[in-house]
Amino acid sequence: MKAHTKETQAIMTPASSLEALVNGNQRFQENYRADRDLMQQVGDTSTGQYPFATILSCIDSRVSSELIFDQGIGDIFSIRIAGNFVNEDILGSMEFACKLAGTKLVVVLGHTACGAVKGACDHARLGNLTALINKIEPAVEAVKEPQDASLRNSNNIDFVNEVAKKNVMMTIDNIRSSSEVLQEMEQNGEIEIVGGMYDINTGAVSFYN
Repeated sequence: MKAHTKETQAIMTPASSLEALVNGNQRFQENYRADRDLMQQVGDTSTGQYPFATILSCIDSRVSSELIFDQGIGDIFSIRIAGNFVNEDILGSMEFACKLAGTKLVVVLGHTACGAVKGACDHARLGNLTALINKIEPAVEAVKEPQDASLRNSNNIDFVNEVAKKNVMMTIDNIRSSSEVLQEMEQNGEIEIVGGMYDINTGAVSFYN
């Protein structure tokens, strides 16, 4: 499998880009890799890059987008931050990736048992981590069940995972409301913005709008 070129990127659509990630994740789950020469791809991309997707994911060491979607050099832009939320810098990166570099799909990827989400559920406070946790806590408040305070913490993994999913959806809403560039591109059908959850137990990604 060769690296994407300007021509192959141009024929990709938001739908086909999502399909490529779905198929790549299926290969990952089956422990099968597409046949690619990474060093050849290094050479092929030395004069330019033409990725088809931009993926915002957590820094969690188990959730490498290139691996879990079986992608090679030059295929995706990978943005990583604990808790996979957006700020001005990340939005700028996404705008560059889509408007200037031509990616057709933006994925906000959360994952089960997320440590940053657990910290938000517990309202953890620690140095600069406090400010990061504060950005995820609105998702905690947005999940209404269970109402019992004793069950709204990191010991309740079902609650943690619901908060992680809510955080993905709120991040997507934030992208659309905070970036006129991406909002217009999505309205024009140039890109699609989707959410996903990676299951650290199975290796599977579930997508949703």
